[in-house]
Amino acid sequence: MGPVSDVVVSSLGDTILVHLTLYAGFDLSTKAANDLLFEHPIKHVIPIHSSRLETTHVKVLVITLKFKATVEDAKLGFFRSSVHKDADLFAAVKDYLAVEKGWFNPYLFASARRPIIPRSMKADIVFCHSPFLQGDYRVGETLLNESASIITLCVAPAVPDREKPSTGSGPPEEPSSTGSKFNLENIKSNLKLPSLTNRFARSRSPSPAPADTEDPKPSSESETKPSLTPLPPPPTPRRLVILVVGIKPHRKLWTTSARPEESVIQYILLNGCPSVVVPVKVGAPLIAWDTLTLEQLWNVELPAQDDQESKSRQFEGIVRVLFEFLDLCIDWDRVTHVGGEEETPTEDVKKDDVRAALALLVAAAVRSRDSKEAKKELDKERSGIAMWRIP
Repeated sequence: MGPVSDVVVSSLGDTILVHLTLYAGFDLSTKAANDLLFEHPIKHVIPIHSSRLETTHVKVLVITLKFKATVEDAKLGFFRSSVHKDADLFAAVKDYLAVEKGWFNPYLFASARRPIIPRSMKADIVFCHSPFLQGDYRVGETLLNESASIITLCVAPAVPDREKPSTGSGPPEEPSSTGSKFNLENIKSNLKLPSLTNRFARSRSPSPAPADTEDPKPSSESETKPSLTPLPPPPTPRRLVILVVGIKPHRKLWTTSARPEESVIQYILLNGCPSVVVPVKVGAPLIAWDTLTLEQLWNVELPAQDDQESKSRQFEGIVRVLFEFLDLCIDWDRVTHVGGEEETPTEDVKKDDVRAALALLVAAAVRSRDSKEAKKELDKERSGIAMWRIP
């Protein structure tokens, strides 16, 4: 299918160009899954075998991220869950053939950030803190907006007044010159040149004045009181979007995606996999991904019923790994409870909501193995569960 549309999103030096190449049958209007979850908790409304989690079509987006940065090593971190009997993060024997844990590395590589993952590392989650690109926020927001369904467990940030469109019919008001501290009059009044005569007039220190005499001209320094340095503004609360995504190079080879000062990558979204949005604390990772690829998730056995466990318990283990990692990042005071009758839900109730949302996400990823469109468009070795920090 030919090109459909182009969307340009720019911000502070970083610009992304979104190009839709395939979306036939994909529901373009994003459906908020929360609309169906107000009366009951998530797990009671959308079971893991629901038709809403069935992937029938995919959407392919070509996103060009322009940036101004030099090539440097990415600051990576590694998380290993407590579900493993061996809690050691390093293996005794290096597996040189195991490259699945770095399936998301091309994203960093294409944007001038070298990802270095030791082959002896046995991480469940790999996360990146820096270097930071403003375009990472834009990519995460774009993938969230293009998702077919969204489960939001937090309140969306308010739009600043300067970004809200003007609703009046008249011309926009001009900024007042008296209220701005950067107008010409204020700059002239505050512009003072240092006096050099006070510094070099005397060749020796002055004689002390008698005790009974008063200084007729007190220094201006004694009259001015020291002012306290204003405190920096509080950090802006952030969110984290978790979704199932596949990546592919722009033209067959990944070297074609890493251009000078821009990266061009194809992102594949599945209409049966919802995106989950949670509030996070200050210092949450910029980007993270589960080391299990979609090829490995397709081999996971699902439980027969929602209130039952799978025979291998591998499905429950994957959900627990994701939850343990997110438990370190989520700001639980800002989590909104979905469904139920509790006016002030406890933290345990909020954690149950997050577990239920992650279970739906993992179940949808596993069930995508039955989709012909997913197998046709996805590179199963470069697909999985990824996370972006967004405003």
